[in-house]
Amino acid sequence: MGRQVPSRTSNTLQHSPFSSTTERTDEDGSKVVYSLIIINKAGGLVYQRDFHDGLNKLSINDYLVLAGTFHGVHAITRSLTPSALVTSTTPPIPRSSLTGIEVLESALFRLTCFQTVSGTKFLLFTEPQQPNVDVIMRRIYELYADYVMKNPFYQLEMPVRCEAFDRHLIGYVRAR
Repeated sequence: MGRQVPSRTSNTLQHSPFSSTTERTDEDGSKVVYSLIIINKAGGLVYQRDFHDGLNKLSINDYLVLAGTFHGVHAITRSLTPSALVTSTTPPIPRSSLTGIEVLESALFRLTCFQTVSGTKFLLFTEPQQPNVDVIMRRIYELYADYVMKNPFYQLEMPVRCEAFDRHLIGYVRAR
């Protein structure tokens, strides 16, 4: 049977007797969004925000290494096309439709990657059982477009320093 885990003030841990993983939920029962990382098209870290405790804390240098490493692995996986998809009778697959890693899942978290047409990558760390991650990612991208890209003082490919984006992003993630 499942073991008892003490509850915490901001979240509760639940253990299912049918699963080997522990689920973390907010007080209202919703699944947890841990963190967001935004990587520019060159692989540089331009934004990082933690929303919830649960993942190990990393230093800024570790986040920079993570961004660069993920960018490289994403590029390599994008170039890997299964040979079953490429035959002499099928037309070639357009380069724009090839994608790299979209989801990386472990027993304790799920990393979801959304890459924009311009090459910016949004990495969202959530609970493995988090439903509707695509809806969350789409809303985060809308907030980014509204508050960062429309900001006349923002320079492309530079770190995101926009209070309105931070405020609306935190409000959205905590309210959903």
